[in-house]
Amino acid sequence: MESTTATSLPTTSGTGTLPAVAARALVKTYGTGEATVHALDGVDVDFERARFTAIMGPSGSGKSTLMHCLAGLDTADSGSITIAGTEITTLDDTALTHLRRDRIGFVFQAYNLVPTLTAEQNILLPLDLAGRAVDRTWFEEITTSLALTDRLTHKPHQLSGGQQQRVAVARALLTRPDVVFGDEPTGNLDSTTGAEVLSLLRTSVRELGQTVIMVTHDPIAASYADRAVLLADGRIAGEVLRPTPESVSAALTGLVR
Repeated sequence: MESTTATSLPTTSGTGTLPAVAARALVKTYGTGEATVHALDGVDVDFERARFTAIMGPSGSGKSTLMHCLAGLDTADSGSITIAGTEITTLDDTALTHLRRDRIGFVFQAYNLVPTLTAEQNILLPLDLAGRAVDRTWFEEITTSLALTDRLTHKPHQLSGGQQQRVAVARALLTRPDVVFGDEPTGNLDSTTGAEVLSLLRTSVRELGQTVIMVTHDPIAASYADRAVLLADGRIAGEVLRPTPESVSAALTGLVR
């Protein structure tokens, strides 16, 4: 297992290029007084471009809070977050909405498809909302690679869980975002279908140059990533490079005192 236990994780490529996403001194608390919970306690972490990173940690470690703050879905109490060089913690609500729509893709455990729309309409929805033209060549490349070409006229209730998640992945990739965030994206899928979706995310990184950051509790899911970042008690607790189920499990076991 290759791992570190540093409290700050710089970009690991050493190329000097800007990371896709970076957090500095990130703090997020919930509650007051004795009920205060330090969900994030001074987090410093970089995520490289065109890499697949898993965020992992015990229950209550702050991994979902970190992802929600990085993606602009929640606000930190202090610290900074940059996406492709843009500081997002100073953006107003309108600018943040535009950034999420235009530069970030999301794949959630719940597929979040509009039930009255076809698969194609669901995929195109972000562009429709932004008033942007569709790159049909890119659309066809994505839907072909995700094996959706014969399902585009189907509505969500006519699709399997794996097909619905593939639609969600296509929707996330269509805008060519700076980063795709996945929040337990295979949590509602059986192991075979989950492996298929994870393989597709990994392919989007290796063949399309996409950046993917995924929160997961599953060491097998994390093994599809290039790197697993570990959290414990709201702090960065280390990383596992080229993770395997065994190396991730061992690292997580080491976090439990």
